[in-house]
Amino acid sequence: MATDQLTEDLRTAERRLQAAQLAADTEALDHLLDDRLVFTGPDGRLYSKADDLELQRSGRQRLTRVEEEDLTLLVIGTTGLTWFLGTLAGTFDGQDLTTRIRYTRSWIHTPNHGWRVVAAHASLV
Repeated sequence: MATDQLTEDLRTAERRLQAAQLAADTEALDHLLDDRLVFTGPDGRLYSKADDLELQRSGRQRLTRVEEEDLTLLVIGTTGLTWFLGTLAGTFDGQDLTTRIRYTRSWIHTPNHGWRVVAAHASLV
């Protein structure tokens, strides 16, 4: 597959991930997150795919807004990187939350699954 097509597919996958976060769509997240996912949260702790899916299923996190300000992409072979800058709003553990955040996500592309996040890091801006 040509790099231009992989880049557009990665942009689509990133936006599907944002929509899944907003909808707390665990089925879509399960497809978009690699089983080996390691996520570094803004608190510096490491979280797994299971942790992320449980956060959604339990209702501990409910987003009402995912607003992208900037999205930068880089594709090298079957590895992709995305840098998202935007605003999130909703609730986390029952507390209202509105924050600007930067996500850096590392994606891998396979013929069977397309683009999936294998590592991510979030920083409050």
